Amino acid sequence: MSPRAVSSSVIEQPPVVHADDEVGDAVRAMLDAGFVALPVVDADEKLVGIFGEREFIGAIFPGYLKELSYAGFVRRELDETLEKRAACRHEPVRKYANTEHVELDEDHSDVEIAETFLHHRVLMLPVIDRDRHVVGVITRTSFFRALAERFLAM
Repeated sequence: MSPRAVSSSVIEQPPVVHADDEVGDAVRAMLDAGFVALPVVDADEKLVGIFGEREFIGAIFPGYLKELSYAGFVRRELDETLEKRAACRHEPVRKYANTEHVELDEDHSDVEIAETFLHHRVLMLPVIDRDRHVVGVITRTSFFRALAERFLAM
């Protein structure tokens, strides 16, 4: 990373979620921390996936994200669906975590970050060390703001 790298000022330290944590605990951690997604780690604290808004919705509406393109098949009220799927709160995060995530190593460049956000349309990029431990995350919003500030300062 160059000394003036935008990314150096936007790496945040969210909590991590363990693969065996319950979905309800992961959702609470996301809300409490103010992140739309959190890194999921294994027992060795190595990154294994991401659990976020999309994965939570997938837990509430199983099959929707994989098989259907709209929620028209849900013929009941939201509260009825939430009540029916309340048990998923106690299921392990690993069941719903996105394991096909995009990540960055510690030597990333700002151009790599911009390219990744453009091509993969992700909201958050975990930054990992050589051993796959999470050292932080870069959110699309924080990167955009830092990039915009640099652009406007020129």
